[in-house]
Formats: sequence, C-alpha cells, structure tokens
Amino acid sequence: MKALVFEAPEKPVIADVAMPELSPNEVLVQTKAVGICHSDYELLAGRYIIPISYPVTPGHEWSGEIVEVGRNVKGFQKGDRVVGECVVRTPERLHHFGFSMSGADREFFAVNPEWLHKLPDAVDNKKAALIEPFTCGFYAVLRSGGTNASETVVVSGGGTIGLVSAAAAIGMGARVIVVDPLASRRDVALKLGADQAIDPSDGGAADRIRELTGGHGADLVVEASGHDASLAAAFDYAREDGRMSMVGINIGRKVPVTIGQIQMKNLTVRGCIGSPGVWPAAIRFLERTGIDLSPIQTHDFSLVDAVEAFSFGQDATKSIKITLLNG
Repeated sequence: MKALVFEAPEKPVIADVAMPELSPNEVLVQTKAVGICHSDYELLAGRYIIPISYPVTPGHEWSGEIVEVGRNVKGFQKGDRVVGECVVRTPERLHHFGFSMSGADREFFAVNPEWLHKLPDAVDNKKAALIEPFTCGFYAVLRSGGTNASETVVVSGGGTIGLVSAAAAIGMGARVIVVDPLASRRDVALKLGADQAIDPSDGGAADRIRELTGGHGADLVVEASGHDASLAAAFDYAREDGRMSMVGINIGRKVPVTIGQIQMKNLTVRGCIGSPGVWPAAIRFLERTGIDLSPIQTHDFSLVDAVEAFSFGQDATKSIKITLLNG
C-alpha cells in the first residue's frame, strides 16, 4: 500500500509499505480523509512538543472505515465509519498518534478500537476529518469555563484551531469576534457565523474590541495562533476579571508580553493542549447544533499526492485546511 513517510526532517516521500498485520485486539481501518495540521509541519521540521523519531507517518486528523475486525474486538464491525483520538495510551507509554507513532497518512492502518468513535450518519467522511481539530477548539472553550449567549468571545488567530474554537463558541451562543490579518480567514470566520472579523494589521484591534464591547473587552479570549504578535496582543483584548485560553502552539520561542495585565485585570489564564475527555460530547455537539465546518476545508489533494500537498501548504496565505482524500 501507499503511505506518506517522513524519512527524516524535511524529507517526505510517498513509499510502498507492507499492509499492517492485524492483531486479535485491533481493527483495520481504510483511510478516507486526513487533514494537514500546522503541527505536522513542526514534525516535518524535526520538532514537536514530545520526543519523536524517524521514519514516521503523520496524520492525526482523520476519518476512515473499518474493513476488518480482530476476533477479540467488541462494539465495532466491518463498515463502521470512525474517527480516532490523537493522544492515546499503549501498554508501553502515552503516545501522540501521527507523531510518536505512525498515523493515518496511509491507505490502511491497524488501530486499537478503544481510541475510536463512530460517526453520525449526517457527517460525511471529508467533514469528519475536522472532528479532531474541532475537539481541540471545543476543549479550549470548555477549559476556561465554556461560554453562553451573554458573553463576547474573541478568538485571536483565524487558522483551523482558531476557526473551530470560534465555531464552538458560536454553537454555545456567544457573540464571537475573530482577529486575523488575512482577509480569506476573516471571510471564513463570518461564513461560520462569527459576528465580527477584525484585521489587526493597523494595531487597532484592541480599541475596536473595546468599542464593540462598550469599553469592557472580551469575557473570554482564545489565543489560537501561537504567533508572537497574537500572543502579545491577546492580553489587551480581555476585560477585567476576564478569562484566557491559550491553545496556540509556540515551540521554543520567547515572546515579550505585558504580563502584568494578568494581575492588573485579575485574569484567569489557562493553557490547554489536545482534547482529553471531550470527544463524545464534541461529536454530539456537532451533530445537534448542525454547525457546518466545511468552509475551513479550502483545498483537497489525493493521499498519493501528499508530498505536493505539504509543499503547497507551506505558504499559509494560500489555504486554511488541506485535506488528503483516499478513494
């Protein structure tokens, strides 16, 4: 079968690899759709938030169909459409699927069914590849107390995680403002249902947020980009006694921020990574709210063209979410 393999940092190839051997406690999944994440580029560059080694197959934002079931497996059957969690535990250690162990950027893979969740009929395979990032945005909002129709949520950063965080807050009823310098991302934020989308390029985003909130600022700020400017500005967006959820990944850099605002505004600041414990709730949330995340999926490539897809995605201004399709 075909698989995308990072043989070494900055060395992605499409390789012919052996079909996985299925243990009695595993299911065999045929990949249907996989999203390319910013963290995949971190892996390709040779860095990640936990130790990694090469060669490795990326792919943690995926959907697939079960094509074979190990004899000891209960609760799943051939034909089930599924998605799977990224942070998983094996007998040996805690793993990140698609990072410290090979992921879904291959035609078939064997997986522990305990990591899987069945898909609602209303969610097609391509859209289902957004469930993993949505769970991260959903968790980013929940981790800071959730939100409701009485609140204003500002999302700093309009990449995938920012947009799914905005979608989660919109689904909870909040007024949502997305801040991003790219017009294409602001347009998608509005398509998802954001109330306003602000360009921070002129340095006036904080003033505009105060204007829109009667001089107060945001009840909840989700910093979702990890970029230096966004991290530095996010504290300016929050109101007194406000909450901040820091979900954007910034690996190995030091960023000057006005850290005294945490005390001066009496802010509650929470960091978060991944989406522990929220997958069933997030899937129900998407099904019941009917939120359509598909505007985030801007470009499609075949799985066998994954090297070209990664090259195309190096310029973040060209796309938001690239999806690799198999079959």
